[in-house]
Amino acid sequence: MTLAEIQAARTRLMGLALRTPLVYSRTLSRLAGAEVHLKLENLQTTGSFKLRGALNRLTLLKERGEGRRVVAASAGNHGQAVAFAAGVLGLEAVIVMPEGASLTKQLAAQGYGAQVLLHGRDLSQALARARELADQGYIFIHPYDDPEVVAGQGTLGLEILEDLPEVDAVLLPVGGGGLAAGCAVALKEAHHAVRLVGVQTAQVPSLAAALAQGEPAPVAARETLADGIRVPVTGGHTFPLLKRLLDEVVLVGEGDIAQAVLLLLESKKVLAEGAGAVTAAALLGPLAGRDLGRRVVLVVSGGNMDIPLLERVLVRALLLKGRLLTLTVVLPDRPGSLGRLATLVGEQEANILHLFHDRMARDLPLDLTRVELHLETRSAAHGEQVCAALAQAGYQVQCTPPT
Repeated sequence: MTLAEIQAARTRLMGLALRTPLVYSRTLSRLAGAEVHLKLENLQTTGSFKLRGALNRLTLLKERGEGRRVVAASAGNHGQAVAFAAGVLGLEAVIVMPEGASLTKQLAAQGYGAQVLLHGRDLSQALARARELADQGYIFIHPYDDPEVVAGQGTLGLEILEDLPEVDAVLLPVGGGGLAAGCAVALKEAHHAVRLVGVQTAQVPSLAAALAQGEPAPVAARETLADGIRVPVTGGHTFPLLKRLLDEVVLVGEGDIAQAVLLLLESKKVLAEGAGAVTAAALLGPLAGRDLGRRVVLVVSGGNMDIPLLERVLVRALLLKGRLLTLTVVLPDRPGSLGRLATLVGEQEANILHLFHDRMARDLPLDLTRVELHLETRSAAHGEQVCAALAQAGYQVQCTPPT
């Protein structure tokens, strides 16, 4: 993999893939003590960086006359990218998805003109079916372990250097390694001093394990919010590049990812999927306080998150930050008691989201009742202030801290 191959891919992608913006984040800069910029690949057509690699691979395939039918196995971004690229180039595409794949992602791939085939309970079984189709004349398009896919992903690195030539550090999400390897070649060959940090979820630390062992080896693919990088083994083509060019690899936890999704959405109105938010999670988590240089770029690799999942992620993040609080209060069971409680909570500037009134509690005397309040607060400290005010007013109150 050379810089020249990535530059050639850049030419092929012109007019097909978007040149995504690099934007300054005041909030992240303040928190990190550096000039932090976001490479917003969540704004790419199909919602992720995957389109770059798919377009480069399929364009070359068509130019060489290798065939007109392609197949990919994917539960998300790769499938949508191959479907779109095939549609643009006039190729026939089949996307094999697990039977439980998101309906939104199925409809997106179909909308781009691909045939969606549901097969198996998980991605490994979908992949096996895609391989069967490859034996029947379809050309299999690998999501990351293909040099032409990697070259396409590397075009993102070229754009970073053009927009911020004096960048000091770039944080890159790592799953199978296609994005990180391509960007690493583009960035290091053109700007040797740049520091490159790969970021993985601690749930699936495939590259970290490969570096420790000296070669790719499967790790457990545990559930994670960052499902876009839930890849249990690093690619054979990508590993040598990552080993040579990345300066370090850090792991982030699920709580950090959830809070990064919330922070990006609140502070910059950027909707990042879990895999796209891991770089912000790393900057504010394991890399907090580290000197990464003056100018730091976080690659936000995608934004394809289902709305029901987004809702759960945001609630989890708010709980972790202490901005949601559950209070259980015992009240006299007589008129006006509940109103006085609500008034006191309002005086503390907390917002009541839900209220549950239990008058049938067997463990309480008949003249008492139990009320459970779900509150929105400004912070964990504000929540403690609300609890203290209720206790001082004579209420029997139990405050449930974030978990």
